[in-house]
Amino acid sequence: MEPGAEPAPELGAVLEAVEGRGGAEAVERVLAWYNEENRGTFKFDPADEDKRKKLCEGILNILEKDTKTSCQVACLEALRILSRDKKVLMPVTTKRNMQILMKLAKLDTVEDPLERVSEFPVIVEALKCLCNIIFNSSVAQKLSLELNLAAMLCNLLQKCKDRQLVDDIKCFDLRLLFLLSLLHTDIRAQLRQELQGVQVLTQALESSLSVRWTEEYKAAEDRDRPPLSLQETDCAIEALKALFNVTLDSWNVHSKNESHQFRYMAAILRHCLLTTGPTEEKTEELHSNAINLLSNVPVSCLDVLINPSSQEETDIKYNGMNMGAIQILLDFMEKRIDKGSSYREGLTPVLSLLTECCRTHRNIRKFIKAQVLPPLRDVSNRPEVGTTVRNKLVRLMTHVDLGVKQIAAEFLFVLCKERVDSLLKYTGYGNAAGLLAARGLLAGGRGDHWYSDDEDTDTEEYKSAKPNINLITGHLEEPMPNPMDEMTEEQKEYEAMKLVNMFDKLSRDELIKPMGVRPDGTMAPLEEAVSQYHTNKQESSDSD
Repeated sequence: MEPGAEPAPELGAVLEAVEGRGGAEAVERVLAWYNEENRGTFKFDPADEDKRKKLCEGILNILEKDTKTSCQVACLEALRILSRDKKVLMPVTTKRNMQILMKLAKLDTVEDPLERVSEFPVIVEALKCLCNIIFNSSVAQKLSLELNLAAMLCNLLQKCKDRQLVDDIKCFDLRLLFLLSLLHTDIRAQLRQELQGVQVLTQALESSLSVRWTEEYKAAEDRDRPPLSLQETDCAIEALKALFNVTLDSWNVHSKNESHQFRYMAAILRHCLLTTGPTEEKTEELHSNAINLLSNVPVSCLDVLINPSSQEETDIKYNGMNMGAIQILLDFMEKRIDKGSSYREGLTPVLSLLTECCRTHRNIRKFIKAQVLPPLRDVSNRPEVGTTVRNKLVRLMTHVDLGVKQIAAEFLFVLCKERVDSLLKYTGYGNAAGLLAARGLLAGGRGDHWYSDDEDTDTEEYKSAKPNINLITGHLEEPMPNPMDEMTEEQKEYEAMKLVNMFDKLSRDELIKPMGVRPDGTMAPLEEAVSQYHTNKQESSDSD
């Protein structure tokens, strides 16, 4: 506390002022003190729980009356702080009190709520209070559906479009829509089906990014444009998160209009990937949320990520297509790998997206393969050793997290056009065994998806080294001396029987279970696999 400054009032004194034992100015003054003291408070003293409940009720009684703007803001700031505590929300989460906050947020009016700039701080604080209350209270979430809150938020959002000085209002409106769509499945369905939420939120995203169109599904690329401001970035991030919830389970597009909507969205997301925020951290957060949303876009609509490149553009090209957005996805993937933590949350979305893009779009696959799996020249090191993107991805194929290693292996497998021999060339059998076993491809072959017939070409260096490459480790090894060369036949037989007895004992003790590969390439107990081979051989000889 600064010298000469008045001490902050106790909670009891704040409650007395709010309950009517002081004028409006006194209420505003004590709440300003309370807010300043508790701005960073997120854990509250349980002994004061009843006082805080009464304080919430007193604040809402004041807000119901017609009071001046500065007092409303102080009351709403205090209520926002108090609503961080779930235990005091019971008196707050009534239909009457929710309607008070919705009225202050200008959600229940048919008039233009944005005419008076002086009311903007009240609208923003009311939206912040609603965010906290809905996040922390299941009762408030149910009331939101009953009060049709999502429809009112969509209406306010459309009125914010192309308006100046409303970024804060738009941001918290979008945050509230995100929370509603996250926490209440009925509201999510309402947004998707009745309220045209995908269209409304996509337009909000487009407005936040200031997209300018040069043709259908192609935004103008201004290399000299400044980074987004912090407010613009936050608005875009909130729109992306809300859209992610609303577009869950949207892989199947059933109509021409839906296809147009998702292609339009994908074009905006391409522009988003080519946009930077005010800081490196904000840019990464923006791109991360864009990637999450792209994972919900039907893969047939993702071709707009690689629009044809015009002559004057100098971006990365492949076969006449602009690959700038794909390059950003690749860079993002490698950056997340290099972080070395939170792979499931941070890495799997971008790997899944790139896998599906490569599976469906030939130009994307060939562009990415040229960077991730270039023609092999030096095979002196194991595939998992080194600093290239291939080395990093091969290391992930044996990661402890099953989901991470599966998607890393799947990505490389798709880059190899789901051909086992091509995958083994780049990874070695040991690293690929898990994927091949899961796919029933241990005996070789290829996956179910069809790819173009263009062939990979081996370098001269690889061709010359190929006879000496260890198929298990995937790298060049010097010929090793055979320890059996100097053994007599009796010694060889002894060592062979010793090995058989060891396996027999481990098998009888059920420490290991001998396995074999069925004719279809899947794993099975050894006896079953051998039996199937004999059966197939017998059937083949009978047919001859």
